[in-house]
Amino acid sequence: MENETTMKSAPMLRITDLEVYYGAIHALKGLSLDVQEGEIVTLIGANGAGKSTTLRTISGLIAPKSGTVEFEGKNIAGTGAHEIVRAGISQVPEGRRIFAEMTVLENLELGAFTRSDKDGIAADMEMVFTRFPRLKERIAQQAGTLSGGEQQMLAMGRALMSRPRLLLLDEPSMGLAPLLIKEIFSIIVDINKTGTTVLLVEQNANMALSIANRAYVLETGRITLSGDAKELAASEDVRKAYLGG
Repeated sequence: MENETTMKSAPMLRITDLEVYYGAIHALKGLSLDVQEGEIVTLIGANGAGKSTTLRTISGLIAPKSGTVEFEGKNIAGTGAHEIVRAGISQVPEGRRIFAEMTVLENLELGAFTRSDKDGIAADMEMVFTRFPRLKERIAQQAGTLSGGEQQMLAMGRALMSRPRLLLLDEPSMGLAPLLIKEIFSIIVDINKTGTTVLLVEQNANMALSIANRAYVLETGRITLSGDAKELAASEDVRKAYLGG
């Protein structure tokens, strides 16, 4: 539960009346949400509900037709993706999108492309290897030869190399075995505890709601429900629709 101070402070991320189209397809219809600093907030919903579109709009990969995306009080809607990384937002995309021909080390170095502080980059590289020991073991290996779980760890490590204040995660459990999913989610909680705010899109609604503070339910580009994650997990409607209950 948020404390009174959190409730009164301006959100780190505030989206207001976002309208997004892919050609003739109306993907987001007046979407509004906010994320407070220090939270894990999750977006759940069926395929095609607009979850990934929301993240891609925040990270500058899609320009909205109208509406605002305010990050730390500044409207970043329509700003270039590299500028948004510089501002403090990093995305781990659906399907990981690592550079298969490059080594683990080269992928991580690319994550720090906006930075020039060599000592800070070296310290963050060590932090990534502490958090993902398997990446250190495979530092010189081509990223395309890693397992699915290792590629997900690499994608997360690469995003952390930009030292984001807000981390956007798009379907981190996709295609992973149950044990690895548990490991990835426990790492997400750890990343959040060390000070990074998280906005999570996830098909595995049970897992997402189990670690989130708050949640939004999207249906065909609109938010139909929002609230405390534990309360939504206990809601009969949400259980029937998304939790297999």
